[in-house]
Amino acid sequence: MSTYAVVDPATGETVASYPTLTDDEVEQALVHAASCASTWGRESTPRERAELLRAVARLHRERREDLAAIIVREMGKPLEAALGEVDFAADITEYYADHIEEITGDTPLDILGEGSAVVRRAPLGALLGIMPWNFPYYQVARFAAPNLAVGNTILLKHAPQCPESAEAIATMYRDAGFPPGAYQDVRLSNEQAAQVVADPRVRGVSVTGSERAGAAVAEVAGRHLKKVALELGGSDPFVVLSTDDLDATVRMAVDARLDNNGQACNGAKRFIVVGDLYDAFLDKFTAAMAEAVVGDPWEPDTVLGPLSSEAAAQRLQEQVDRAVAEGARLVTGGRREGAYFPGTVLTDVHQGMAAYEEEFFGPVGVVYRVEDEESAVALANDTPFGLGSYVFSTDPDQAERVADAIEAGMVYINIVMADSPELPFGGVKRSGTGRELGLLAADEFVNKKLIRTGP
Repeated sequence: MSTYAVVDPATGETVASYPTLTDDEVEQALVHAASCASTWGRESTPRERAELLRAVARLHRERREDLAAIIVREMGKPLEAALGEVDFAADITEYYADHIEEITGDTPLDILGEGSAVVRRAPLGALLGIMPWNFPYYQVARFAAPNLAVGNTILLKHAPQCPESAEAIATMYRDAGFPPGAYQDVRLSNEQAAQVVADPRVRGVSVTGSERAGAAVAEVAGRHLKKVALELGGSDPFVVLSTDDLDATVRMAVDARLDNNGQACNGAKRFIVVGDLYDAFLDKFTAAMAEAVVGDPWEPDTVLGPLSSEAAAQRLQEQVDRAVAEGARLVTGGRREGAYFPGTVLTDVHQGMAAYEEEFFGPVGVVYRVEDEESAVALANDTPFGLGSYVFSTDPDQAERVADAIEAGMVYINIVMADSPELPFGGVKRSGTGRELGLLAADEFVNKKLIRTGP
């Protein structure tokens, strides 16, 4: 039985199954990717690649309703959020078309001697992308678009529960006019994926997913001296030091926790609140989390659809139950119904508990009381993760000071849900390496070649 299947988490129904590729099909995909990289990737002009990317962005917009419906079925995303994701993927793709000259142009260097020097960017070749289920279009766009812009070719292994969206993306790249081999959907087994990572025709690998998956791929890539970019988990702190509108701050806290049914790597997960605001914040946050409508992802009022699968909901249930057994206080929620999980709040989590270290990948927020700025920063940094973070303060100097002190790849001050195509995305510590989005993404998998010319 195929491991690639669309199983609607709202109903448990298997909607469609797709076979993994045969070994012969994998070999053909590698041949096409390498051949296309050595021809189209090096011979096409930036303007030609930009026009192809614009066509892909246009197809996202033209097909947005159909594309959104696919991911509602695949992973339970509420329909409005699914439509928003399709739009964001279109914006990302168009961004790289619009900035193609900045991405591919030479960078002149000031040199000490006579003559001149530039850094010239050249594509590496065929790349493997291993993408997750939680943002089926957005995750692919932020990997594929910058790399196609510079002339790399893409082998894309999507999550096993996202074969329909994966096929829809590949169809858009074909329909946009990209040549065969430029972008290929490859349904690989784990064993086949390891072989592709090791294959000398593949010049780099990008993984978005769990720590376990990232470590496994990085180990294989390291043995074969391959460049690897990793975007893994997160347990992002939401630090509240002061506010002149607590209701607005709480609304942003809830939005940052419940986005994508609580299944976002950079969602706020640990809410660190100074003592004089703690009680009021906890009361308002708890009420808002409890009021979040759980239901049919097709309905417009739904805030929380099902988690990606019943197994995912069961794992989250086990985490919450373990936290309570170890001494945490369950303030609201905490009891699943099938794949559905309500907005949940925990307090009294401390060092030595599993909940203090791990990521809750679902609508669970842990609220902490701290006494001052220094203890807030210490708690924010006391995590194996370092993806994103949020700082709320009415004192601009304090906000900047705390932003500097937080060990994370991203800090958002007095704002949430502010991701944008031009802003680099990535983390440190166990949250990964490398950057996606922005101009930095286009520099991950290129040969930054020095060309030095004498007088």
